[in-house]
Amino acid sequence: MTSTAARSTALTPYGWDDAWADAFTPHAAEGLLPGRVVRVDRGQCDVVTADGVVRADTAFVTPHDPLRVVCTGDWVAVEPGGHPRYVRAYLPRRTAFVRSTSSKRSEGQILAANVDHAVIAVSLAVELDLGRVERFLALAWESGAQPVVVLTKADLVPDPATLAHLVQDVETSAPGVPVLTVSALYGDGLDILVSLVGSGTTVLLGQSGAGKSTLANALVGDDVMDVRAARDVDGKGRHTTTTRNLLALPSGGVLIDTPGLRGVGLFDAETGVGQVFAEIEELAADCRFHDCAHETEPGCAVRSAVENGALPVRRLESYRKLKRENQWIVAKTDARLRAEIKKDWKRRGAEGKAAMEAKRGRHA
Repeated sequence: MTSTAARSTALTPYGWDDAWADAFTPHAAEGLLPGRVVRVDRGQCDVVTADGVVRADTAFVTPHDPLRVVCTGDWVAVEPGGHPRYVRAYLPRRTAFVRSTSSKRSEGQILAANVDHAVIAVSLAVELDLGRVERFLALAWESGAQPVVVLTKADLVPDPATLAHLVQDVETSAPGVPVLTVSALYGDGLDILVSLVGSGTTVLLGQSGAGKSTLANALVGDDVMDVRAARDVDGKGRHTTTTRNLLALPSGGVLIDTPGLRGVGLFDAETGVGQVFAEIEELAADCRFHDCAHETEPGCAVRSAVENGALPVRRLESYRKLKRENQWIVAKTDARLRAEIKKDWKRRGAEGKAAMEAKRGRHA
């Protein structure tokens, strides 16, 4: 069996450190081996260990809660042998990237665990969807990772002034987040990205056709991901990445590539939404009412900022949309909150009706 020192050296490129070693101590006493999940597929997972990559069954750690299933990026305790070999436990996660499933049960789906950086790939081959960028950012901030927006296929925007304008639009929608322009085809901008993700674990996110697989190949330095041309009509690809794969980068750090995400639903991401729209949350502190919805209430500092041009109306509309969506998702699993929301809706409806009647009275 591999010694503790040799095990540490072998797993270091995958993010193993003293804190993980301490957390693994009880499992080591049981004779189990530490490893990191590099791929999950139908109840089975590939785990990189000091003895190499092993295939293991996750049946022992597959609860009814979909947020507690083994996922790519997890550090696990795996049996040293046996056919089949089983994962017996996973270590407490430092961070977790979670989205809402498309089901009506409003369950969360965990996409990656123990992530330090979330690279959101956005293609410049099609018109920017700033609302979708904000949605990805909310999930990234909520996960505990540091987001980075990478505008891919920058070679398709040859005019520097146009490119600068696009970058500025994204920066306005991503306060406090680095925004990089990259052409993986020609290697432009990759050096800055490599330095940003050169330590820790990075998850690569984006819609199908955003150039994630090409970007992953450029970072890994090899054609590890299948790449197919995006359709000219809408810039969308064909989900060339079908599973979440964890790869050690030659320059340091670890990369988790994910399939293109068509649906990016929020899942209990109130903190993340607040982080994305920090300027609105700051303005809201000056509203007359502490529960101001920034719609018809008097003394609303947020609407005043829109009216004087300090806050783009698109930002406020996007903020409202994500807040409502997140509140609805949370309320589906919280009866008390559902009742509070209904009560609040009735109150606002009554206030709106009273305002309309008062307005009619003044005109009369």
